[in-house]
Amino acid sequence: MTFAHRGLTRRQFSVGLASLATATATRAMSETALPTIDTHAHVFHRALKLAPGRRYAPDYDAPLSLYLEQLDHNGMTNGVLVQPSFLGTDNSYLVDGLKQTGARLRGIAVVDPAVSTDELRELDRAGVVGIRLNLVGQPLPDLAASEWKGLLANVKAMGWQVEIQRNASDLAVLAPQLLDHGVNVVLDHYALPDPKLGIADPGFQSVLKLGATRNVWVKISAPYRNGPAGESFAKEAYPLLRKAYGLDRLLWGSDWPHTQFEATQSYAKNREFLDTLIVDKSERAQVLASPSQLFRF
Repeated sequence: MTFAHRGLTRRQFSVGLASLATATATRAMSETALPTIDTHAHVFHRALKLAPGRRYAPDYDAPLSLYLEQLDHNGMTNGVLVQPSFLGTDNSYLVDGLKQTGARLRGIAVVDPAVSTDELRELDRAGVVGIRLNLVGQPLPDLAASEWKGLLANVKAMGWQVEIQRNASDLAVLAPQLLDHGVNVVLDHYALPDPKLGIADPGFQSVLKLGATRNVWVKISAPYRNGPAGESFAKEAYPLLRKAYGLDRLLWGSDWPHTQFEATQSYAKNREFLDTLIVDKSERAQVLASPSQLFRF
């Protein structure tokens, strides 16, 4: 059949082939490119029921749709929704978000230690891959208690992680206890050393030693939560964490919408800081992709 019979000139046919080749190449590139994963963000709105005893409550909305826009505008392929402490153990909004977005997002839930196995399995089916212990301002849990043993046994059986937010000196004690239960452990926000001591904090130095276990990950996220000199601290801490943990055990997170720091922070600002923290593009790409297996992407 001639080009004329197809209603195409030779030039149109050539352009069509070129367009097809470009589209194929673009698709192949996207299929082989490393994922870029934001491992720490929160979604909520003011109509949700707040947990009793909360330390903080936002006066604005951070809906799922706005978070997805942040991912798109900043070139992120995937994200992880972490249950905000002020919503307590009601993970329904987080779960709804996971169901709406399919495989693009994963979740970290907050649960009561006495939660049933069936409830955990339901969360697992929705895309939850771990539990969070936000222990800032809270008493430390007795992980030897029967309800905690039961919960951690379930976490281990499902291959979930335990994410902890607590100061470094307490993490140095808590993390080994969790490791004794055979679970993977993720430490929030550079492990939150004493802002006055930074990398010299003995707790932070102990956290560095946990890298040898290969069952602990550290989030290089929210440097501003480590005091006014947080970015300077992060630049000192990163090479130490890199050496202790390796690139495959470091996780980047946006901490969007930067609760209590909204006036000075934005998603783009935190993503851009990562470029100054990890100048080497291939190294940075590896850190952004490293959460893939841990979070089941």
